[in-house]
Amino acid sequence: MTKDVIALTERMPDPLSVLAGLLSGGPDKLVGALGDGAVVQLCDEQGRPLVSVEAPLLVEVEGEAERLLGATAPPVPYWWTEARATTGVEEAERLAGTFAARLATLVGGSAWPPEAARSLAVVETEGVSVAPAPAAAQPAVDVLTDKVAVVIQDRPVVAMTAWLSDAFRATAEAGLGLQIVSPPGSTLSPTVRDSLGSGWRSRWVVRDERDGYYDGRTGAVLAWQDGMFAPAATSTATSIDSPDATADSAAPQPSLAASFKEVAEFRERQLALTFRCVHPADDRLVLGGALESVWRELTGEPPAGWGTAEPANLSWSLRRLTDVAYERAPEPTWFVVVGRPDRPGLATARVKRTKAGVEEEITLAFGYGADEEPPLETLPGAAEVLATRHHLQSMLIQIRKARRDLAVPPRFEGPGVPLAFVLGAEEVRELPGDRARRTPLDRPPVPLGPKTRPALYYPLPGDPADLSGWRDFERLMRHLKGA
Repeated sequence: MTKDVIALTERMPDPLSVLAGLLSGGPDKLVGALGDGAVVQLCDEQGRPLVSVEAPLLVEVEGEAERLLGATAPPVPYWWTEARATTGVEEAERLAGTFAARLATLVGGSAWPPEAARSLAVVETEGVSVAPAPAAAQPAVDVLTDKVAVVIQDRPVVAMTAWLSDAFRATAEAGLGLQIVSPPGSTLSPTVRDSLGSGWRSRWVVRDERDGYYDGRTGAVLAWQDGMFAPAATSTATSIDSPDATADSAAPQPSLAASFKEVAEFRERQLALTFRCVHPADDRLVLGGALESVWRELTGEPPAGWGTAEPANLSWSLRRLTDVAYERAPEPTWFVVVGRPDRPGLATARVKRTKAGVEEEITLAFGYGADEEPPLETLPGAAEVLATRHHLQSMLIQIRKARRDLAVPPRFEGPGVPLAFVLGAEEVRELPGDRARRTPLDRPPVPLGPKTRPALYYPLPGDPADLSGWRDFERLMRHLKGA
């Protein structure tokens, strides 16, 4: 059963409307608040939360409800209000559904998923027990051990919501891994995949009929053992409901889940760019210009929207993005940026202050269908714009066979292959002699910008069916580093 219920409404839920929704639990339920009122909780008589409701979010960007929920939202702008029920309590899940249904009825709109928000009746909750603290203290966390925090997400796309962002932050500060459990039909947003990183404790755990559980990124069959999901010694995993169960130690190594190995032939492709710009620290600095310039070069238009979590709720604005980064300084700021529904595009940007200045680290991807050609001819021009106007340090461009919608499935996907590497003008100047220009590659680099101080664009094979391009890339990196 779903743990998250979302109301998509035409008007902002006012306090009376929210209160009417919360009272769906009956007069014996209490209302509390966390995070200076950003999260409102419906609690039992002992103060333990049954349903946690986040502050309504105004969404100005088209396509986010369709991308993340597969739902049809009201015309923009509309309000997105999330309610999360305490895991394992059926009445709590019904409370969340009733809350969303009442909210949608009172202020106009709909609730997702539709089957979770059908009833407006008061939910009987006599004798209900809820998840014990400290797991319930963090609304997004369902199971907490001394090794990991486990989050159960029954959504079409597991996205970097404000709930999940808080869970990532809390587990990092506590030195814990984060493990996300989802049903087999779910996909990951690239933002979540990248945030999971390579930590051995943090995983995407997919429930599976044949193998129990497996890692959605590596395919390793998993078992719940020693307080976390870890690779199982056999192809049969145990349940999270049996924390004391261990895998058969006789098997020599983990196996791959059968579902993960069912590879689909993709005719769709993704074009991915990862680059870093280092700007001189200046009060007049406007952030986001590098990303907007590349977006325009590759699509002919600017990004559609941005935010500090998903859904990306704000219309694209360099000034508003810069203001948020300045308000959070000297702490780093993370943004997600999205494109229009007809041209799938998603980027993450991390802005931080360093001794070198203000750094923007950006990962950007666009999706293309079988009948669409990625605009490869525009890449040198995009690189030149970054090098001449936005203090580009370096950039790697890749292409891969993968889904047009950019979602990450729990199946094997081939890696990207490098199309080009770009070295910024300052980095070229710092290399001794002609090292940057004379490389072991078959094709010479293409100079970008002024002849007296160019950046260099290194073309690479870029065939999605041929991974040998990585050998050329490695040879180039070793050469540039003087190895």
